[in-house]
Amino acid sequence: MDRRIFGIETEYAMMCTRDGRRLLSPDEVARYMFRGIVARARSSNAFLPNGGRLYLDVGNHPEYATAECDSLVDLLAQDGAGERIVQGLVEQALERMTTEGITASVYAFKNNVDSAGNSYGCHENYLVARSSDLGRITTVLVPFLLTRQIICGAGRIVPGLDGSAQFCLSQRADVMWEGASSATTRSRPMINTRDEPHADSEHYRRLHVIVGDSNMNQATTMLKVGSTDLLLRTLEAGAHLPDLIPLSPPKAIRVISRDLTGTELVPLASGSAMSALQIQREYFRRVADHLDKVGVSRPLDAEVLALWDRALSALERDDPEAVAGEIDWIAKYRLLRRHAQRHDLGWSDPRMAQLELAYHDIDPDRGLFASVQRRGGAARVVGPDQIEAAVTVPPQTTRARLRGAFVEAAQAHGRDYTVDWSHMRLNDIAQRTVLCKDPFAACDARIDRLLASIDPAG
Repeated sequence: MDRRIFGIETEYAMMCTRDGRRLLSPDEVARYMFRGIVARARSSNAFLPNGGRLYLDVGNHPEYATAECDSLVDLLAQDGAGERIVQGLVEQALERMTTEGITASVYAFKNNVDSAGNSYGCHENYLVARSSDLGRITTVLVPFLLTRQIICGAGRIVPGLDGSAQFCLSQRADVMWEGASSATTRSRPMINTRDEPHADSEHYRRLHVIVGDSNMNQATTMLKVGSTDLLLRTLEAGAHLPDLIPLSPPKAIRVISRDLTGTELVPLASGSAMSALQIQREYFRRVADHLDKVGVSRPLDAEVLALWDRALSALERDDPEAVAGEIDWIAKYRLLRRHAQRHDLGWSDPRMAQLELAYHDIDPDRGLFASVQRRGGAARVVGPDQIEAAVTVPPQTTRARLRGAFVEAAQAHGRDYTVDWSHMRLNDIAQRTVLCKDPFAACDARIDRLLASIDPAG
């Protein structure tokens, strides 16, 4: 595809405490957070003027879905905007609680698992052509995705049954049970094959990847999405890519997550065996060869390829510290290991789990990752101003521009409306509805007329 639509859906974990003890349940906190949204939209599911979607997912935790983006720059800005929007809801909840005489601390975490074993997803979406061979795509992508954690994992302290604990690469690895499936919760596949394109189904389908971790570092997010896109483009161009499917993908992803060196051999369905590093390096070579032939064509392509190579090289020479400022799990591991050594703590110590959780706190003044970033210890791909703009301004080169303008105008003029990814409707006598099936279309005369009907003077 000459252009591709990207999107990230992030589920946030919530906690409310007083004096270190849990005070309100996540359900109760969510009600405080979404009170203003429900009052305005009469629902806890709302599309925003920036083109994104904010809603309460199953289990009453907030989820933010970015608007449709056709560049990694826009995607990173939108992802960062999601953090600011959710943190804004936290601050509103605290204000409402204070007026009701409730004194507490409220936390929102951009992570994937809590101490009770609840799992929170981070789903990636890639638009692919309807004519694509989905079977071939999944055959190539599954081994890539389950080994991608060695450079894109968020890291996690995993408790053992005997009371011990160890640091692992990925937060999502232990909840994955299949390579590809149309289910989402029953079997937890790495790729969800449910056919829900949110676009013209004759031309497109949406590749829904649910194996990835929620990343704090922008560079890791860039690498996670960018390397997947480059691999898809290589595959779409007809390049030969080997079948590297593990004998047991669920077992392989867990084994790889527990090997910080990336060198443990994983049995393949072909009868051979390769390490996660070897599999990733093979995919990198094929993608690099393809780009060498066709050239770099999109913003950040060169940066993605360079970081991919740099991260693999650092692990191959047993020097992960070389990319600690760009790779989440390495940065977190370094912080936790130093703290453990300084205070003589084991991985199973509750203080280690508390510090790990602090890494994912999205509060810009309190979060551990935010502190690292302020000190220059974490890479930035997009700046604070770009993220702040993305809180209210949608990407200008996709359908999100139309949706954002419609939502903003309807809200500004107090009009009742209904909107989803493809439809925009004014709930008046005429019931004017516009169906936008092309996610790449940033201009549409029908939307212009609809906007004019909202504000004739505009």
